[in-house]
Amino acid sequence: MHRLIASSAILEHELSEFRLLVERQAGIVLDCPNSALATHLMEFLDARHLDSATALLDQLRASDQASILPQLLDGMLNTNTGFFRHPGALGALTRQVLPQLYARRASEGSSPLRIWSAGCATGEEAYSIAMAVSDAIPSPGNPICGNNGAGNGDASNGSAGAEKSRTGRTGGIVDTSQGSAQNSSQGWSVHIVGSDLLPSAIEVAERGLYPQSAVGGLPPAVIRACFSKIGSLQTSQNVSQSRSQTGSTSASHLLVKPRLRSLVTFNTMNLARPGYIGRFDCIFCMDVLPHFSRAQRLALLERLHLYLEPGGYLFLGHTEKLTAPNLNFRPETFDGYTFYRKPVAASAAYGR
Repeated sequence: MHRLIASSAILEHELSEFRLLVERQAGIVLDCPNSALATHLMEFLDARHLDSATALLDQLRASDQASILPQLLDGMLNTNTGFFRHPGALGALTRQVLPQLYARRASEGSSPLRIWSAGCATGEEAYSIAMAVSDAIPSPGNPICGNNGAGNGDASNGSAGAEKSRTGRTGGIVDTSQGSAQNSSQGWSVHIVGSDLLPSAIEVAERGLYPQSAVGGLPPAVIRACFSKIGSLQTSQNVSQSRSQTGSTSASHLLVKPRLRSLVTFNTMNLARPGYIGRFDCIFCMDVLPHFSRAQRLALLERLHLYLEPGGYLFLGHTEKLTAPNLNFRPETFDGYTFYRKPVAASAAYGR
């Protein structure tokens, strides 16, 4: 049996170097106590059959660090996620940004709507964007949640108070934008990319299978329209998938419907060293910047600015502020939520 390394074997200067390497390679500042970091590293060393912290440091410094770093950070990052967790951002997207983008595209010629959920965790944010966009601009080939009762038809059946409650929770998914009718006649192809540092999170996102508790608070019509119920008496494959997420197969799970899943592509990506995946009309980078050091935060904002199409929009967490005043972003506000627009005539120093 492999001997578990004693916590005293991980020295304070080694913990400091771990923190520094993680910040340099992933941009993330580990704010956990040394005792918690030492315990996690001790378990990681034992699981990988490494004899010392020095051996792990050598691997992190080596060229193959990209494969070991996400595994090292898995379980250390405190990531809060959920469906429609940022209703203010989704409301601004569906009721202000999409009509503006559609009007601009109508004069320039049709092209796909591309949205990036940077740091999507286990996929709830990317799927929430897909649901909101699909409801706001239904078109042939796109899932239309409203057709199954999640749109205006469902809202008309309830009281005004219930409608207001539902729209507040889902960023306006049951109250489609004024441009919806026009968009539906023309059609608009949608491509959403979700990326995260952790492969384990991306595996869950690609599967699209979530416990019943994950959709708590969503309107029942949205759940019926966008999810399929997977019970405990399903195939062994579904049972295995359910067990992998919750450790139990007694509760029902919900599977994101195929038409909705077809809008989203998931990739593993280190935002401190991202691969170029094209330009986007909208980038959601929610609750990511607070985990980064100041230098890495500024560098990430510069990259996000570069990856936005001229006239594109950057969405941050509700309490986050843009900390790169030198970048050419213009703040806009909708219903109390502030987001940022890259001017159409953006500086050539940041691309196009």
